Amino acid sequence: MVRFIAVLPCLLLFLCTRLAAAQEGAEQEFDPYVFKNVVLPFKNRNYARDWFGADIAFIQSPLAAPAKQLRESTPVKLPTIKPLIVSWKNLGDTRVNQENTWNFEKRWLTTSGNAREQETDIVSLDSCSSALNFVHRGSRLPINMASTSRDSDQFYTVDINDTRLCVLKRYRDIRIIGSGAQGIVCSAFDTVRNEKVAIKKLSRPFQNNTHAKRAYREFKLMNLVNHKNIIGLLNAFTPQRTLDEFCDLYIVMELMDANLCQVIQMQLDHERMSYLLYQMLCGIRHLHAAGIIHRDLKPSNIVVKSDCTLKILDFGLARSAATDSFMMTPYVVTRYYRAPEVILGMGYAENVDIWSIGCIFGEMVRARVLFPGTDHIDQWTKIVEVLGTPNSDFLARLQPSVRSYVENRPHYNPISFEALFSNDMFPADSEGGRLTAAHARDLLSRMLVVDPNNRISVDEALKHPYVHVWFDDNEVNAPPPQQYNNEIDRGDHNVERWKELIFEEIVNYERTHDVVGTPTAEGAGMAANGV
Repeated sequence: MVRFIAVLPCLLLFLCTRLAAAQEGAEQEFDPYVFKNVVLPFKNRNYARDWFGADIAFIQSPLAAPAKQLRESTPVKLPTIKPLIVSWKNLGDTRVNQENTWNFEKRWLTTSGNAREQETDIVSLDSCSSALNFVHRGSRLPINMASTSRDSDQFYTVDINDTRLCVLKRYRDIRIIGSGAQGIVCSAFDTVRNEKVAIKKLSRPFQNNTHAKRAYREFKLMNLVNHKNIIGLLNAFTPQRTLDEFCDLYIVMELMDANLCQVIQMQLDHERMSYLLYQMLCGIRHLHAAGIIHRDLKPSNIVVKSDCTLKILDFGLARSAATDSFMMTPYVVTRYYRAPEVILGMGYAENVDIWSIGCIFGEMVRARVLFPGTDHIDQWTKIVEVLGTPNSDFLARLQPSVRSYVENRPHYNPISFEALFSNDMFPADSEGGRLTAAHARDLLSRMLVVDPNNRISVDEALKHPYVHVWFDDNEVNAPPPQQYNNEIDRGDHNVERWKELIFEEIVNYERTHDVVGTPTAEGAGMAANGV
């Protein structure tokens, strides 16, 4: 009874934080950018084998090479993403397109011993570990050229089941490639830029304060930052003319080839892991230079291209580092990648993103989630079971009720990083021994630190031997963006006010950018041919 009374305040605290999270609503949700050609989202290698009833060979070295060299070494090219080649038992006709890795529009599967052709279904990518959630079958979509609320010579509509897209005519060959909690993502051919792009329609951005605030943040921040390792904003528009009509927001982005969920399942060597990690750190450093904490880093929010270029995306949860840390909600980062200080409601600073990167890095090594907590409290338990119960200095900084709870939990001794990340989990050392399991393990041990005061910073991480081999001053110290205006975080607006703010931003964007554009002859011809 005495122990129950001691723990009761902490339980009440967690109930209160859950009620606060309910007000935040979709802050726990995420809307991943969906990649160009879907690679089947396996939970793990066994899951893939069980799903298809066939053995899948994840080929070593599925990355092929960007023009990037190790510093102070013989020029070495890092492989870029090659086809994720699958092999099927007793499959007579493999028909895998080895020229274009991520073109899974046609896949030959084995059914009752016979090969049959099956069109790839578009999947929901709200979670790396989700099973296939089919949202649309088929590739090309019916097009309705009827006029819209804007000039009919600028826009046309595309009907997809019960969803209607109203897009600029510069975008042709619209194809749904995925959906998430916050919107629908399509691929399209841009006849002005002569390239494929991704168009994201935010679904019901004004249904509540949280969705509206996230839409505002995402658009503002994408328009603010400019770095090769952060997803770029190519265009933005709305088909509505007035604030009263305004209900749809479209964001046009670079079209990537895959997200990190798929890359994690590949057997990566040190050069590939190191280079991908280096780019994550460069992108996050750029955000931090603008006073932005991402707060929602996870594999599905990190995308890659076939030349091994990595980009960070989804800024709906990003916030100013200048905001009072104790006023920040603990329900931000997706649970598996949530830092201890977030879980315990301590407030947080920039290196909350370093914890998330450490979790992603560890997942790349082990090919599975490091801390798969089932709820808020279980997440903390999973962490301390591995890293050990924190010391008294850390506990002294907790709120009394939280400290009482933590102190009354079993005491755990840390598992050594040599056991957690044993040598057999790593690839062979790189040529010349410049990148080794020991290097990687040391960096992991500095990122995955419970006490944020002792955790490595992004600048320190970029100097670590495991990633410093790629150091390029133009990438690490790129010109900083404008400082993030933390009034976004402080504003306590109703939905109508958020709607006004977003409409003002999009109107200003359309006024200062040529959103309609003039299709080139080449682009128009390629679109007409269905490219």
